[in-house]
Amino acid sequence: MKAAVLQLSSQGLSSTKLLNYIRIANKKGVKLLLLGEYILNPFFKELTSMSIGMIKDQSSQQIKILKDLSSTYEITIIAPIVLVKKKKLYKAIAKFAPNSTSYYQQQILINYTHWNEEKFFANEIEKLKAPLTFKIDDLKFAVINGFELHFDEIFKKLKNKNVDCILMPSVSTFDSYERWKALITTRAFTNNSYILRANRIGEYQDGDFSWKFYGDSVLASPNGEILSHLGNKEELMIVDLFHKEVVSARRAWGFRDAIKKREKLI
Repeated sequence: MKAAVLQLSSQGLSSTKLLNYIRIANKKGVKLLLLGEYILNPFFKELTSMSIGMIKDQSSQQIKILKDLSSTYEITIIAPIVLVKKKKLYKAIAKFAPNSTSYYQQQILINYTHWNEEKFFANEIEKLKAPLTFKIDDLKFAVINGFELHFDEIFKKLKNKNVDCILMPSVSTFDSYERWKALITTRAFTNNSYILRANRIGEYQDGDFSWKFYGDSVLASPNGEILSHLGNKEELMIVDLFHKEVVSARRAWGFRDAIKKREKLI
């Protein structure tokens, strides 16, 4: 199956660029398109100075646009979006399918002093649930946020879901390139699944300090290898995903079988 990552900066309310790239992806036979974080909405730091009404209007318009694009071009689009409910903001990832729309609310948010999404958004702190999963053809996908890749507990919730590919939008910045590469390939290998990551590009200026989003969207294989990656420019990356490659990796390494043997002893 063909999937794609669209590596962009924040797009505001313009849909022209999205439309052009989706047309290209459609002609190439792409069935799933992944966007990075803060593409449909401004970056988190910019959101803090916007009114709730303005954020709601922007998100509503973006949702309408992507619903229409998904339906028209028969492509599933995975895109982070800020939802507004009862004057509260929620950080979520939307799945726009040709005939339906669903949402995954991020469960673990960044809570550092310089970047505290947990305090800003109204996402509840509660017992972890399994992330959103769905199938296209013979491939099963799961959707998680980039920050959630750090947590073993998220992967425990996916253990029995038989996921072929984890879709991960992110907004990585600073000098984290090598750390993220190591984390992505390790998670792909130990779970014997593809990880498709879309990282945004662009820049946020915070006084004299610049937050640079470096791109490097990647596809990691079920064997923990980087199969394809982008640089730090606006690009469309089209990749091929194979269920048989996931099955082959799991048979070869036997990680899941080793655990199943021991679960029977409990």
